[in-house]
Amino acid sequence: MSLLATKSSLYATFKSLGLLYLFIAYGLFLDGFYIFSKTDNAQLYANISMLLVFPIVYFKVNKRSREHLIAGVLIGFFGEYLFSVLLGMYTYRLENVPHYIPFGHALVYLAVLYFSKAASIIKHRKKIETFLAIFIFIYAIVFLIFRFDVFGFVMTMATLYILRNKPRERLFYLTMYVSVAYLEIIGTSLLCWEWPPIAWDVIPFLPSHNPPSGISLFYFLLDLGCLWVYKKRYKITWLRMKNIRKIRENKTVVTN
Repeated sequence: MSLLATKSSLYATFKSLGLLYLFIAYGLFLDGFYIFSKTDNAQLYANISMLLVFPIVYFKVNKRSREHLIAGVLIGFFGEYLFSVLLGMYTYRLENVPHYIPFGHALVYLAVLYFSKAASIIKHRKKIETFLAIFIFIYAIVFLIFRFDVFGFVMTMATLYILRNKPRERLFYLTMYVSVAYLEIIGTSLLCWEWPPIAWDVIPFLPSHNPPSGISLFYFLLDLGCLWVYKKRYKITWLRMKNIRKIRENKTVVTN
């Protein structure tokens, strides 16, 4: 059964986000405190796990999705060394960039993309967007009140503000926010990485929790990078899609 064409929203959710979340929990557990308290090879086990799963996903998806994966990995490597190593925005347990992390970024991107493009999910798009927006707002408020997470709250509000005029991208980015929040909570709880008490460890008027609630704002750079690669790789297809979109919008205006 095709994930994108299935009429079951539960099936689409499990095959995309469900499997992703299970693998995130498993992979981070291998690099987490329970394993590294017993062996020095915890991160190696997590890397091996990713190198076994990533090729399976790569060869199961279509050509364009494979290109998204490759772009995601490359952008992930660049982003990790920029934000973690150079800017010190967060620090991994061994003060390096684990090899599994950039590949994980690509898998998160693809799973969220497949979820947001599934026909059964699009059918309930408005309800899902409303639910996610309310959940995200409450999530950020709770972190602000009980964890004094000003940095995360500011990023969350910036995310919601940007998405108010992005109806086509809204479902994707709201889902990305929740997915990133999930992996950040798992990763920091297992001591795989740590965020400093203030933004970038240098801005005192932006206190931050570990992790900050709205950190998915920076993941959007990965998403935009993958989209840019797609536009450059398939210029004709992209222009055709934009023209079709304009025709549909014009028809809607005339009908109304």
